[in-house]
Amino acid sequence: MTERTVFQSMAQRHVVSVVPSATVYNAACVMTRANCGSVLVIDAGSTLLGIVTERDLMTRVLAKALDPAKATVADIMTRSPRCIPPETKVADAVLIMIERGFRHLPVVTEANKILGVFSVRDAIPREIQAAENLAEFNEQVNDALG
Repeated sequence: MTERTVFQSMAQRHVVSVVPSATVYNAACVMTRANCGSVLVIDAGSTLLGIVTERDLMTRVLAKALDPAKATVADIMTRSPRCIPPETKVADAVLIMIERGFRHLPVVTEANKILGVFSVRDAIPREIQAAENLAEFNEQVNDALG
């Protein structure tokens, strides 16, 4: 069976985004309406500046008692997020997520066209297991090498 690409597996193939000056409250409302766990922060020129995730809302807003109606996404976003091309295999994307500790990867073409976000929820169990096996193998190799 051919491995799926992240673009083939993305549940949402539209870009859910806000501008950097949007409030955190506005970003949370956009995420809720779109039923997604992240929102991309894009400037007027369609340049990807950052990403805000559910985890960011919890750790950078709620846990720090910031007022979501006053704080902007530029204040709390992850700047210059790790991006992947649409032809990336799902297991490879999940491996990146496991190794880097995040659950969302913006999908961007070589021409810097933003296609959306690949979420770990877009992967099926078989693909997640393949990535976990590879991560475990990589850890064993790194331990053996020193």
